[in-house]
Amino acid sequence: MKIVDLVCSEGKTGFYFDDQKAIKMGAKHDGLFYIGEPKTEGFTAIRQAGESISVMLILEDGQVAHGDCAAVQYSGAGGRDPLFLAKDFIPVIENDIKPLLVGREIESFKSVAEEFDHLQVNGKRLHTAIRYGITQAILDAVAKTKKVTMAEVVKEEYNPEIELKRIPIFTQSGDDRYLNADKMIVKGADVLPHGLFNNVEEKLGLKGELLKEYVEWLRDRVKQYKTEEDYSPIFHIDVYGTIGEAFDNDTKAMADYLAELEEAAKPYQLRIEGPMDVGSRTAQMEAMRDLRAMLDERGINVELVADEWCNTLEDVKYFADNKAGHMIQVKTPDLGGINNTIEAILYCNEVGVGAYIGGTCNETNRSAEICCNIAIACGAKQTLAKPGMGVDEGYMIINNEMNRVIALAGRRK
Repeated sequence: MKIVDLVCSEGKTGFYFDDQKAIKMGAKHDGLFYIGEPKTEGFTAIRQAGESISVMLILEDGQVAHGDCAAVQYSGAGGRDPLFLAKDFIPVIENDIKPLLVGREIESFKSVAEEFDHLQVNGKRLHTAIRYGITQAILDAVAKTKKVTMAEVVKEEYNPEIELKRIPIFTQSGDDRYLNADKMIVKGADVLPHGLFNNVEEKLGLKGELLKEYVEWLRDRVKQYKTEEDYSPIFHIDVYGTIGEAFDNDTKAMADYLAELEEAAKPYQLRIEGPMDVGSRTAQMEAMRDLRAMLDERGINVELVADEWCNTLEDVKYFADNKAGHMIQVKTPDLGGINNTIEAILYCNEVGVGAYIGGTCNETNRSAEICCNIAIACGAKQTLAKPGMGVDEGYMIINNEMNRVIALAGRRK
């Protein structure tokens, strides 16, 4: 099947771009807005509408394949590529990528995706968001050419032995961690609530007491309102390094506290994402490795999830090789081409470390659907309900896409 045209359109994402530097410097809230001047290049406000670009490939039979270029909430921070604004990057796609795709036969995904993921323009690789969206569109084009789902394309090219089946969906609450947890329980979410515990004094507690109280509340809430007797969600809470901050990154003290959380969560399984942030890639790997080893040695049944300092395919492999956590979040936009997301999950599976398709609230329905196909085809441990922070919308998008894919693939069996 030949690509006969490429068309771009500007879009909005399911959340916002936030200037992390300004926020860390103390910018205050006024409702949804932040007060003050932005500190990161490219921002015109500390919080501004998230933007995306839909890349539509017109195939010779009239079908349209498309993917969405999108970047994370904290764009331009932590070594990431700069703020992703549609007006700045549509010309790059139209001038530098379109001529390379139009007129091309598109029959397989992997080799073409790798080509565009590594493409350089004026000596530089493309923005991660562009690589993300272009490779999505290529995957969709191959699926439409073969008249199968995108999951089936990934399965055929990367993971032919996999059974396409439902995997757990992980819902995220944002700061509204009580009301949104109720939504998750009503929906019967497999994994909940994320929680956004990103401040010691206000959210975790100086001795971890506030998080412990929340875990106890969540446990009791599930027991009280679950509609199915066998409903047993996993509690997955992201603490953004605050446990390490509260306990001076002392491995034994952190393990002791996690043992308390394990008891508070029972009978539900507990996962803690980003327990510490020690400031560098190697040190973070070592801290996660050592804490996991201590938990395993002491029989503390809390799973650690790597996040901070684990942003690229190479980082994922580094953390997985060293068993720096029981699970790794694969942050899809930061990896660039979705071929890297596929490789990351399969590598973790190979070495016996869990991997989940994460990403950002600041994506689109389209990038979320395509990530869902990848998660199913690669046998990820779980997949994030995205975009947005409202629970219902992200859960609907992922749940419904998952069921559609499984139903269609099952029909062809």
